[in-house]
Amino acid sequence: MIRIATRRSPLARWQANHVAALLRAREPGLEVRLHEVVTKGDKILEVPLAKVGGKGLFVKEIEDALLAGDAEIAVHSMKDLPALLAEGLAVGAVPEREDPRDALCSHGATLDRLKKGARVGTSSLRRAAQIKALRPDLHLETIRGNVETRLRKIDQGLDAVVLAYAGLRRLGLAERATQIFEPGEMLPAVAQGALAIEARASDAATMGRLAPLEHAVTRQRVEAERGLLRRLEGGCQVPIAAHAVVEGGRIALSALVASLDGKRLVRGERNGPAAEAAAIGEALGEELLGKGAAEILRECVGLHPGLPAP
Repeated sequence: MIRIATRRSPLARWQANHVAALLRAREPGLEVRLHEVVTKGDKILEVPLAKVGGKGLFVKEIEDALLAGDAEIAVHSMKDLPALLAEGLAVGAVPEREDPRDALCSHGATLDRLKKGARVGTSSLRRAAQIKALRPDLHLETIRGNVETRLRKIDQGLDAVVLAYAGLRRLGLAERATQIFEPGEMLPAVAQGALAIEARASDAATMGRLAPLEHAVTRQRVEAERGLLRRLEGGCQVPIAAHAVVEGGRIALSALVASLDGKRLVRGERNGPAAEAAAIGEALGEELLGKGAAEILRECVGLHPGLPAP
């Protein structure tokens, strides 16, 4: 039997059941149970995530369950996973990535056709900063809750919301997307659309069971993006974005750090052998810090004291 620690949201359960299906496909008859956990990020819904502060808001309690032996594996959205894992845990497999792009959901309008001063909801400082850079006239509002809750905001007064396209696709809601942003328009979050299957590093049997679920190219892409994040020492609630592409054994990484008002965007690109993905990410992070990202990140910390300093 395999127990999977997961959050309780519909998307988190979908992701856990997806991994369960991958395991059963290799071991027909395998018993898999979900061990549902409520995280700090799930409990605090009335406060913007950036003001809550800290890393691993959707992860720590799940990792505690793993370390306590309440589950054999945990399934996370990779973008929620801190750059440094809890001691004793390891990512046993990274399955093939879903579409990492962001999507605008509205009553039919694309971003450029929203009325002047339209109200747009997002839970992400990264998305908000890039939207402000594209449409400084729009009014950004912070929204929390699961995918369905955020979509309902459109019927409750908002003109649009911006969500991860991967979540819409996984929940069968892809048709709700009015516009899908290409990375050149809006860079996605680090590792958006990728899953992390975490286990105790000492549990050789479980690590061996997870190994066949690994998708090598996805691992390389997220290692580059997370390498950047690690060098910038930022969490998912800092305006940091990255997107890596692997082709012909080489990786190309694009990234940015944005000011909260969207007026300053520090961008950079770097490429090299895919086998050196993490190092390429860290090198690009160093480059961005030298180009002005360090100052932007310090300002973010000043506005949101719970965030880590660069």
